[in-house]
Amino acid sequence: MPHTHHTTLISATNLAERLAASPGSVFLADCRFDLAAPDAGAAAYAAGHIPGAHYLHLDRDLSGAKTGHNGRHPLPARGALVAMLQGLGLNEHQQVVAYDAHGGMYAARLWWLLRWLGHDSVALLDGGLQTWQAAGQPLDTTESPRSKGTFKAGAPLAVTVDVDAVVRSMGTHEHLLLDARAADRYRGENETLDPVGGHIPGALNRFFKDNLNADGRFKSAHELREVFGSLIGATSPEHIVLQCGSGVTACHNALAMEIAGLHGAALYPGSWSEWCSDPSRPVARGATP
Repeated sequence: MPHTHHTTLISATNLAERLAASPGSVFLADCRFDLAAPDAGAAAYAAGHIPGAHYLHLDRDLSGAKTGHNGRHPLPARGALVAMLQGLGLNEHQQVVAYDAHGGMYAARLWWLLRWLGHDSVALLDGGLQTWQAAGQPLDTTESPRSKGTFKAGAPLAVTVDVDAVVRSMGTHEHLLLDARAADRYRGENETLDPVGGHIPGALNRFFKDNLNADGRFKSAHELREVFGSLIGATSPEHIVLQCGSGVTACHNALAMEIAGLHGAALYPGSWSEWCSDPSRPVARGATP
């Protein structure tokens, strides 16, 4: 019996039904993390995770090597990412479901990375681990076994721009930047993660948590389309560049735009942490772009 192809979100109910009917058809990824305590996610996984899930660490598995000038969470090498996923047992065309307990702020990174590798059968568990537990579904404390998978990369379904393209756009206005950080960090206040506070001149602010309802689930496609549409105006999605502090929560806005049917936005992976590493690049502060 064919299964529904999920490319953005899946509910806890639908996931539980699918796992009961065909557990091997789903690759589960636990992406819990804490920027202030990098080992907290792995500890939470060990304390209890969705049965069959593998743990993916933001720094070790979903990011590449830092140079001091490429941001706090540079993209991993494509080959290394493919090999890691193969080693966990991911197969070609397999449905991936990623989750965390933080509104999707880390799981969305894996969603974006898999699309970057050409794999569109990837969805977030809407509402995260909390909705799974609220539905009375079980947790497991044993590490899931690994096997050799058949996964391989295809043509990218997600695109990036580099810092040079962002610099050029300041003169050509080819791109419109959306900054996913909280409003205070965008304004240059209360900056604790990066050495410089502020934002890239011209960037608009769209806090990623505003994509969610109070219950932690994503807002409807209609709601997201209205709010992103009012923000970007006549700019086509293909000319939108998404950024944040280090290229992680910007993926949350990418997912929200995909849910809204606004396809084609690019990611600036280095984001603010790369931008501010060069003192010659301009900095804007305050609430205006």
